[in-house]
Amino acid sequence: MSDGHRRSFAECPSHRITVLGSFGLTSDGAAVPLSVDARRVVAYLAVHRRPQPRAGLAADLWPGVPAEAAARLLAEAVAAIDVPGLLVGDPSDTDAVNAVDAVDAVDAADAPLALVDEVEVDLSDAMLLVRAFSGGGRLTERPSVDLLSEDILPSWTSPWIAVERERFRQLRLACLEEVSAKLSTAELHADAVEIAEIAVAAAPSRESARRALVEALLAKGDVVEAVAQYDAFQELLRTSVGPQSAGLEGLFPPAGAWPMRPMVGGYRPVPSRSAVVLPGLRAARPATPGARRLVAGGSVR
Repeated sequence: MSDGHRRSFAECPSHRITVLGSFGLTSDGAAVPLSVDARRVVAYLAVHRRPQPRAGLAADLWPGVPAEAAARLLAEAVAAIDVPGLLVGDPSDTDAVNAVDAVDAVDAADAPLALVDEVEVDLSDAMLLVRAFSGGGRLTERPSVDLLSEDILPSWTSPWIAVERERFRQLRLACLEEVSAKLSTAELHADAVEIAEIAVAAAPSRESARRALVEALLAKGDVVEAVAQYDAFQELLRTSVGPQSAGLEGLFPPAGAWPMRPMVGGYRPVPSRSAVVLPGLRAARPATPGARRLVAGGSVR
């Protein structure tokens, strides 16, 4: 890039786009208002950082609309953005076009659209965290996981965003679970529990998230809460998806090898709505005169 091109970028304001939790565009720290269609274009390009052919972009943003009409809507949305230094391929922003040697201004109307490389996007930062935490390195302190706590535009219902949202959701949850495990290994037990709780709050019925929380609690020595989390998970499965999972039972010792079980029950009674106290044990209830007790094959008093 020539010195002239570098000066062009240096004179452009700094832009940041957020798509995690909610949409936002700021320029030098100031919020930039956009029309509905302009927001959709910018959000799409923030999620897909590679240059996007205009025909495919228009088809994704306006599904079911004839190609010519969708192309016209896209052109109008791009023209309405009017934020210098934001888009590559915007014919109204010739400085950005020339600075990256993309196309001549005459042909810009047909060029693929993309965000300028220098534009910051919170999703891109989150993906850097996912790659950093997914390696084999160890943690010595609690990292910031704020960028892994939100889905991509959760209130948006467009088909194109649903695919990317679920993809990122699976990546961020797996990353949170791994961070929790690494913090437990580093004996940062309170932090490990807190990170696992974020994953469970995002996906209560996800077994691997609940496993991460139970493991973190057991590593911390909080057996009572670990049992409560196991019981809550079994009850959630029973009332929502049907058959209960036995995948977490291996985290606990066999019933006969747990002499402290009566103490656990004394500290934290299991809710009466759940039959699970500890894997392999049945909830014990005091007998009352005249009470009916169910047994295999019938009932007795």
